[in-house]
Amino acid sequence: MNKIINLASARRERRQDKADGLTLCRSGHHKWQIETGQRFDVKQGRLVTSERCARCGERRTKLA
Repeated sequence: MNKIINLASARRERRQDKADGLTLCRSGHHKWQIETGQRFDVKQGRLVTSERCARCGERRTKLA
């Protein structure tokens, strides 16, 4: 007959989904993905790999 939807629980679930990735990144658990293209560091003479977090967009570089 009548369909009742509990809006409070629906909002809470959506909020939890949004915050899930951000709280992981704040805790230091990033989801690193390698950015395409190789770069060469002139000062150290080594290849440098640049990585970007898929969730928050933070970047880091690693020496290869």
